[in-house]
Amino acid sequence: MHQDAMTEHISADVVIVGAGPVGLFAVFELGLLDIRAHVVDILDRPGGQCAELYPEKPIYDIPALPVVTGQQLTDNLMEQIRPFQPTFHFSEMITSLDHLPDGRFRLKTDGGETFETKVVVIAAGGGSFQPKRPPIPGVEAFDGKSVHYAVRKMEAFRAQRVTILGGGDSALDWTINLAQVAARVTLIHRRDAFRAAPASVNKMRALVEADVVDLAIGQVTELIGENGVLEAVKVKRDDGSTHEIATDALLPFFGLTMKLGPIADWGLALHENLVPVDTEKFETTTPGIFAIGDINTYPGKLKLILSGFHEAALMAQAAARRIDPERRVVFQYTTSSTSLQKKLGVA
Repeated sequence: MHQDAMTEHISADVVIVGAGPVGLFAVFELGLLDIRAHVVDILDRPGGQCAELYPEKPIYDIPALPVVTGQQLTDNLMEQIRPFQPTFHFSEMITSLDHLPDGRFRLKTDGGETFETKVVVIAAGGGSFQPKRPPIPGVEAFDGKSVHYAVRKMEAFRAQRVTILGGGDSALDWTINLAQVAARVTLIHRRDAFRAAPASVNKMRALVEADVVDLAIGQVTELIGENGVLEAVKVKRDDGSTHEIATDALLPFFGLTMKLGPIADWGLALHENLVPVDTEKFETTTPGIFAIGDINTYPGKLKLILSGFHEAALMAQAAARRIDPERRVVFQYTTSSTSLQKKLGVA
């Protein structure tokens, strides 16, 4: 039997690529039309660029919210879409898109999931966030085997000697969490000061004090091992001296960079790394694939969150017609429609 035939596919009406504000609001607009969405994002939480790059930075141009932070906006959107129970697939990237004979699309992720869906909505902002590789010679040879840029399952690190690089929230969070399952966790940072939340820093220092976690100040200059199997990392201290730390798995958290990623290979007639769409449905040159938010381009496009919200509303109407061509889509207002209010749980 062909391997694909043995793979369990997730059947969906809509898969949204990107869990930023625009992708989250698309869940709401689709939900009003009784369409449940699966949402895939390379990050480990919702919010996209808003929550990842400026969670505490104020935003001033969201209608009716004179000031709101990226994290507050994300939290509000998550509360707004709660009645529609979307399924989130975090820490995963869509790696391929194939056309099926019945007009649907097959999407595969780097986490091993396969979707078969009638509609794809690209809401990926400027593209997908991808982790920055640490400046360590030969690190590519260990990628995916001993060097990991995300934690998909904590159990994968049980009884392993784990070394974590970085001084931000992700590095500290995983230092604290993996200390529960790993044989030993070592946190390495270039200086004894951290950018993470103070509470996380305090927890980490308490674990170090209790001899549960090791903290090393310095920089990793060399990976020791063969055939992708890591044995140790070499650390250079500020005084120039070096020492080795036995390691089975290395988790570098050096931040994220924005790349269009595999979307570039989907045949969407890209224009300067953006996806051209019409302004009636925000559909791409491929019927059934829509693009909303900063990832798309059209005459007069403004890269504003509020523009993405508008695009999500029109996209949802068109998506509903594609999902069920026989269905008559009746436009309703949430202020006056009892059926919509029942869906929202406010009737």
